[in-house]
Amino acid sequence: MPARNMTQAVQADTSLLQRVEGIARGPLAAIVTDIDLNGHYPLEILRALGEAGALAPHLQRNGADFGLAIQAMATVSRQCGATGFLMWCHMVCGLYLEKAPDRALNTDLLSTHALGHSFGGTALSNPMKALAGIERMALEATPAPGGYRISGVLPWVSHIAPGQYCGAMARIDGQKGREILFLLRFDGQATLRPCPHFSGMEGTSTWSIRLDDYFLPARDVIAVPAQPLVSVIKAPFILLQAGMAAGIVQGCIDSMLEVEPQLGHVNRFLEDRPDTMQAELDAFTQRALKLARTPGETDTSYLLDVLDVRAHGSELALRASQSALLHQGARGYLSTAAPQRRVREAQFVAIVTPAIKHLRLEMARLMTEELPA
Repeated sequence: MPARNMTQAVQADTSLLQRVEGIARGPLAAIVTDIDLNGHYPLEILRALGEAGALAPHLQRNGADFGLAIQAMATVSRQCGATGFLMWCHMVCGLYLEKAPDRALNTDLLSTHALGHSFGGTALSNPMKALAGIERMALEATPAPGGYRISGVLPWVSHIAPGQYCGAMARIDGQKGREILFLLRFDGQATLRPCPHFSGMEGTSTWSIRLDDYFLPARDVIAVPAQPLVSVIKAPFILLQAGMAAGIVQGCIDSMLEVEPQLGHVNRFLEDRPDTMQAELDAFTQRALKLARTPGETDTSYLLDVLDVRAHGSELALRASQSALLHQGARGYLSTAAPQRRVREAQFVAIVTPAIKHLRLEMARLMTEELPA
């Protein structure tokens, strides 16, 4: 890239992140307790982020800058992990839309999606686990004139609501290896049911989905067979979650530093002090951003690195959130306190697909395949 163009790109990145930080520190910070404790679904924040350009830097039309996408998500997650997770859901859905063959999806809907003028998430938690042999595929598709008929139940799907949509996958006639990736629209055919109350992440608009002979028109098919496309988007799907982890850890460090003037004389006896955590976070972030330069790689060594950095992010978030709570003491244990919220956010990062145990299973499988017979 010529020097002038590179300078312009850096300035554009800086400008975008400044706009994101303004949203995160301003309107988002003002409602974070409402999101966490009252389950407010912050579509107004996502709309502002979309109009600021923060929901789409990873798309091909914007140069596929996954590093910038991770940084934007980290900036938001530093204030609110739930909103950072919603960004991830939205960004991943954008990956599906841009791979769709129909212009109505890859151009028209993708344009409104990228700007935060329409909203959609991802229902690939179950399929990712099903393809790994952890659980069965929840949705089954049957070919029908003009498309497919789909039935089944998905228990936990986030960033969805009536009038919205998500990417989903079903197994055709129950045969492994014959899956379809498609856009699932919540236009009245699907039944949405509230989930049990979570200990955190209530503001993510997470529902149970029931499909009874749902008609999927051919125009909403993204890929069939689905697995070749899933193998391409698997690494970006996982790597983008580094933004959630990085932001939550940085928020934890902020909480540690907040009480340093008053409690530093006794907090110095704790493990995982803010300077130590900052050094580890900086190393983690640089590693994730390096992997983000080549999101299209599919070789085993690259995927192993992506899985490992994702697991590292979970472990770092768990340590940092516990340390932040210990640093703040009783004031951090209040229901409205940031450290108390971040403990639950970090636990979510560790269990959301792919969970730590899923990541370790995948790594063990890939490492076994790499070993000589």
